[in-house]
Amino acid sequence: MSSSRSIPSRRRVSPRRRTATVALAGVAALIAAAVQSGAATAAPAKPLPGKADPAHSSVRLTPAQRAGLIRDAEAGRADTARSIGLGAQEKLVARDVVKDGDGTLHTRYERTYAGLPVLGGDLIVDTAPSGATRRVLKASGATLKVTVRTPAVPKATAERQAVARAKTLGGTRSAADSVRQVIWAATGKPVLAWETVVGGLQDDGTPNELHVVTDAATGQKLYEYQGVRTGVGNTQYSGQVPLTTTQSGATFNLTDGDRGGHKTYNLNRGTSGTGTLFSQGSDTWGNGTISDPATAGADAHYGAAVTWDFYKNTFGRSGIKNNGVGAYSRVHYGNSYVNAFWSDSCFCMTYGDGSGNADPLTALDVAGHEMSHGVTANTAGLNYSGESGGLNEATSDIFGTGVEFYAANSSDPGDYLIGEEIDINGDGTPLRYMDKPSKDGASKDSWYSGIGGVDVHYSSGPANHFFYLLSEGSGAKVIDGVSYDSPTADGLPVTGIGRDKALQIWYRALTTKWTSTTNYSGARTGTLAAAGELYGTTSAEYAAVQDAWAGVGVGTRPGGDTGTSYESTTPVTIPDNGPAVTSDITVSGRSGNAPSNLRVAVNITHTWRGDLVIDLVGPSGTSYRLKSFSSSDSGDDVDETYTVNAAAEPANGTWKLKVQDQAAQDKGTLNSWKVTFP
Repeated sequence: MSSSRSIPSRRRVSPRRRTATVALAGVAALIAAAVQSGAATAAPAKPLPGKADPAHSSVRLTPAQRAGLIRDAEAGRADTARSIGLGAQEKLVARDVVKDGDGTLHTRYERTYAGLPVLGGDLIVDTAPSGATRRVLKASGATLKVTVRTPAVPKATAERQAVARAKTLGGTRSAADSVRQVIWAATGKPVLAWETVVGGLQDDGTPNELHVVTDAATGQKLYEYQGVRTGVGNTQYSGQVPLTTTQSGATFNLTDGDRGGHKTYNLNRGTSGTGTLFSQGSDTWGNGTISDPATAGADAHYGAAVTWDFYKNTFGRSGIKNNGVGAYSRVHYGNSYVNAFWSDSCFCMTYGDGSGNADPLTALDVAGHEMSHGVTANTAGLNYSGESGGLNEATSDIFGTGVEFYAANSSDPGDYLIGEEIDINGDGTPLRYMDKPSKDGASKDSWYSGIGGVDVHYSSGPANHFFYLLSEGSGAKVIDGVSYDSPTADGLPVTGIGRDKALQIWYRALTTKWTSTTNYSGARTGTLAAAGELYGTTSAEYAAVQDAWAGVGVGTRPGGDTGTSYESTTPVTIPDNGPAVTSDITVSGRSGNAPSNLRVAVNITHTWRGDLVIDLVGPSGTSYRLKSFSSSDSGDDVDETYTVNAAAEPANGTWKLKVQDQAAQDKGTLNSWKVTFP
């Protein structure tokens, strides 16, 4: 779903929000090497591979140790709120703590304002062993001050609007499950709002947990997202595998006492409740076919166990919440339900039986995918909409792939294909491809302005592609018998650092750098910070993160662009809510047309970049949209490199960058821009 809003006739009347300097200072220091200006000359010296620095790696906490750190954070939350400059009406609620080898604590908080929960108010406070605050990372840098405390729009009106919206998406309920007052701070100026949750079922039989946020002053829909995270996965079985079960007298049941008490239930075609715990007199479960309902139960139980072990042995994480408590699984959901999903509300994974109830969706990467939605919900909490939603889905694909490789199961060997055994397309092709996401016909290989409006299962493509490039590198190759051929957005090669290191970088960014509103630019910043902490900013790993992001159209490579660049460094003032301004670059001495991967690097200082519309105008006069207006993009500045298919343009001539500010109360400067011919 899209989180975009129509352009308001009047914009903010209070001072614009600014991200606190402390929020980005530490991360900015780590990515200083990534900021380049001017045309590239000689290639930089090749960095060397590094080993993870134990001082900046998270230590393995027992559930009791983690609970103790959270209690300490709760006890000191008032002092913490004051020390980071929060207002008198704001309070913190500690949600999670990560501890590094050097004693640094990364404490994740939610916020309340005047007793109301703040959506988009989450933040991370990094604390030195001395107790000093090192860094604050906020989901929103807006000053939290809401003058209107009484809703002008009644609760019943917000509920009706949300229920109507749910029905347009196939919802079946005539009333909401819950409506509560909140402060909405994830996009734009913080406002009093209603958050309505509508349950029931979606049009394909998936449970519905539609969250709709409504402005309590105007009745305008501010945001919506689906609380149930779905994803189709493999329907193959994992062969004969060991299962941890529990015996009570002469009866065995699918309860895993070694992994937080995880239980596996049989819904027997139902769509609600937990169903019946799998129990029987023998400790041999299923027969490898759909004729025995316990076969799907065994697959789900095994997948949950392997996923638990993957997180524990790879990252030191004890369960989804890192508290030693297991979730539960439900199989045989609905009738011919071709999906699987994770739900925060039940803290459980649910699997359908596929088309004709012939192929239960209970394979390893499905379990890893669904449980990873739970991990994301209990760490960064990436909003399941827009660019953050794409990152949420990609995180589940990435860790689901990690689970599959970790299992080393000969019946389901690890690969970078999602749903390769399900044949959901009817032609033997996988559901998704990490090396080239667009091969599925819908996913996106690279980032572009507007990707936030794409379904999250397809806007996940650039992040999946990034992970593959970072792990294995670009180009054609065969890995464990599977052929891959990964292109790059800038046409330049990427050398991989190995899947294990790529997983560590992604996990550290997820758990210590990202918040609910992180977008692709923020994901790059966070993974660079993570790589810098783990391996150093001069390491091959750090450079590879830059290369892999540039390979999917996010940011530039170390050492700047390669190729021939033409640059304008003459500043141009961008008028507030005024006419478009242009800056010219003249290209001469080239033959033929421009390339299909022309790179356009733009550097703009601006206090609300969502106001800006940016176009490249070729020598023929044809415009190429680089960035669209977005009322929800409240970040500062534009420092991006865009890839343009300009093959229809003559290379020589005058190229123009056109920039227009389309909303009031902000102004900026086009500092520089350049075009690079690879």
